[in-house]
Amino acid sequence: MSLLALENVEVIYDKVFLAIKGVSLDVEEGSMVALLGANGAGKSTTLKAISGLLAPERGAVTRGDIRFSGQSILAYNPPHRVRMGLVHVLEGRHIFEHMTPDDNLLAAYPGRGAKTSFADLREQAYTYFPRLGERLKSKAGYLSGGEQQMLAIARALMTEPRLIMLDEPSLGLAPILVKEIFAIIREINQKHGVSVLLVEQNATAALAVADHAYLIENGHVVMSGTAEAIKQNPDVQEFYLGGGERVDYHNVKHYRRRKRWLA
Repeated sequence: MSLLALENVEVIYDKVFLAIKGVSLDVEEGSMVALLGANGAGKSTTLKAISGLLAPERGAVTRGDIRFSGQSILAYNPPHRVRMGLVHVLEGRHIFEHMTPDDNLLAAYPGRGAKTSFADLREQAYTYFPRLGERLKSKAGYLSGGEQQMLAIARALMTEPRLIMLDEPSLGLAPILVKEIFAIIREINQKHGVSVLLVEQNATAALAVADHAYLIENGHVVMSGTAEAIKQNPDVQEFYLGGGERVDYHNVKHYRRRKRWLA
């Protein structure tokens, strides 16, 4: 069953710049989906369209529909979408640096109307991210980059989401930390059935944990399929995974390798 569906969505900034052009994608209930692409491809814009965070950047969905649990959400503001179970962890973490980890978690807790107590959700957060439990009295701004990313994800979990969207969670982190954080995300997905939409430039790490993947370029979805099928595509291997064909540029006077989907 589809939990999230984008149907031919277009986004325009400043009523002039067309950022994404007819993007359609599905996130099945309980699945983990990767949205891959280079800088400027439209990945973050797609997430902001879903979470409703385009307006502060003078952007708007001008065509298509976004449906969550079968219901169009275009008319709803961001807090309403969070209450529906849709949460967005922005690129760059955006934690409250002057507050402790505990205070950050409390700030995200919805309070009255929540299904689970703060104490239980707090315990769950520190179980998944024990490093945070060791830094309870530290200001969040003094945590390492990896710990700050863990806190951003833990804070999102305090809203008891049905779908969590992660924008570049590996940004600026050492490979060993990336592996650790992605393993925790996958565990959360499998144990609690939380669907995940993961935006990543690190295609290797994303495809290692995702079930399904979409590749976006210049605002268009150019490829989709199972993570394994995307991983085996020769163009994806060459342009995103660092493998595939190799060309001896010294022996080629004029060389312009085109991605097959653009040919």
